[in-house]
Parts: sequence; C-alpha cells; structure tokens
Amino acid sequence: MISQVLWNRKNAKDTSKSKFKVKEKHAVWKRSSRLCVSVYKDLTRCKYYGFKDQITRCSLSVSSNIAEGFERSANKNSNKFIYYAKDFCGELRTQIYIGIDIGYIEKETALIWKNKTEQLSKMIFALIKARCS
Repeated sequence: MISQVLWNRKNAKDTSKSKFKVKEKHAVWKRSSRLCVSVYKDLTRCKYYGFKDQITRCSLSVSSNIAEGFERSANKNSNKFIYYAKDFCGELRTQIYIGIDIGYIEKETALIWKNKTEQLSKMIFALIKARCS
C-alpha cells in the first residue's frame, strides 16, 4: 500500500503552473528575493518604524512585482509589473541613500544594497527588452 502511494506521487503529473517554476529559477527573481531578505534581517533592530516599514515594503515589492509579472498571461499586463519592479528598485535605492545620510543604515551595508539594486535594475531592464522582442 505504501509503495503504491509513493509510486503514485513519483509518477503523478505536475498540474501546477509551470510559470511559477520558471519564476523561481529566474536569476532576477532570486536576486531580488535575497536582497529583500537581507534588508529585512539587517533592519530588524531599527527602531525608526516609519523608515523601516517603508524600506522593507519597497524591497519586498521588487521581487513581488517580478513574480506577479511572471504569473500574468497577457504580455502587456505582465510587462507592467516588471516595470513596477524596476521602479521599486529606484525607490529602494533612494531610501538607501537617505538611510545613509540620516544614519539609519550602516554605510558598508547600504553600499552593498545600492550595488545590488543597480544590478537588479539592469537585469530587469534586460528582462523587459527580452520579453518585448
């Protein structure tokens, strides 16, 4: 009986949407998700709630909009969310600069995040170009 269940699981057809798997494997989504985790972890002790809330939500929006863009079937709707992700990269970079200036983020950490957002913006732009052609 157990072997039959295991065989059924092993040989069952995957009916989940393949887009989700593609998104999970896509480098830009992975990098944006890792950046988001880094922002959340590094700001856990930040006592300035308004700033912390804004920057963490912004970092989450990058990977979330990439994910939503991959889930949409129509290319026009899909690309709209990919553009939003690029916009949020710029917004996140602005908040990082402000965080440095007001002393809420350590400069070394902030520069790493800034470089990552710049790389992500380039990757997202390349993704947009590839999807439009």
